[in-house]
Amino acid sequence: MLQFNPKELSVPDVQKLMQGGIAPRPISFVSTMSNDGIPNLSPFSFYNAFSSNPPIVVFSPSRSGRTNKTKDTYNNLMENGECVIQAVTFDMLEQMNLASSEFAPEVNEFEVTGFTPIESKLIKPFRVKESPFQMECKLRQMFGMGDGPSAGNLAVCEILMFHVDESIMNNGAIDPQLIDHVGRNGGSWYTRASGDAIFELEKPKHANPIGYSAIPVQIRNSFILSGNDIGKLASCTAIPEKTFVDEYLSEIEVHEASMETFNRYASVGEYTEMLSIALHYHSIHAQNAKHMLELTAKIALSYNDTDCAWAALLVK
Repeated sequence: MLQFNPKELSVPDVQKLMQGGIAPRPISFVSTMSNDGIPNLSPFSFYNAFSSNPPIVVFSPSRSGRTNKTKDTYNNLMENGECVIQAVTFDMLEQMNLASSEFAPEVNEFEVTGFTPIESKLIKPFRVKESPFQMECKLRQMFGMGDGPSAGNLAVCEILMFHVDESIMNNGAIDPQLIDHVGRNGGSWYTRASGDAIFELEKPKHANPIGYSAIPVQIRNSFILSGNDIGKLASCTAIPEKTFVDEYLSEIEVHEASMETFNRYASVGEYTEMLSIALHYHSIHAQNAKHMLELTAKIALSYNDTDCAWAALLVK
């Protein structure tokens, strides 16, 4: 594995490593207003949520890496302490990218980017109509990380008001498929957080999972099961007893079939049929059937069927 000491790298190289390795990052699309009433818009991807009570978000309007000047967003926040933070959706991407340009402070960036300003309820900066998720915020604290080029400034902001478009809501929560978020990666790369790029993963259901070390060594050393597969087994509260395994397997109708048939069932996720064939091979030569049982367990786990997976793995 490569190793880099940031003190021995140039600032651009440090930033490349951070942006490439800490990704994808959410994008805060921040609206501020100068004391002269000039609106400003700028995206920042060094950003996240840090508290829900009180509701706190933090983003970093860093110093310019080229000129070392502070950004208009930073200057406006230090003047009046108000901002609106918007989510960036895929439909906003090109206009948001335009807003990342370094415009002069007197430029109205709503006008130059084509975004629609709408009044906020509690503060002066405008909201971006095109974003389905907006947060009116006040600055609580600003922490400067340094005085050199690309030095960060941590803007700790408290959320005063949420604005959420009904079109992105589903059963009382924001649906990731509907909001269609965009995230930032390294270089010029972005992530569209919808479609096949997102998936559900429930937290462990049990307070006392058995953990990785409790998994039998022969299962942990499998060449077929991945760390994800074993992690799913480790989330269970106990390794099934022999009586459970015997009872489960007694319900499986064992039948003879070719490896071609076994592989065909594997290709379509029919793990119960796979187990039926694997048990037949196991009765003939247990060691040769080991990989079939492990593959059956792997596919069962992909469907969250831990009972079948354990039964396949604990066949004696």
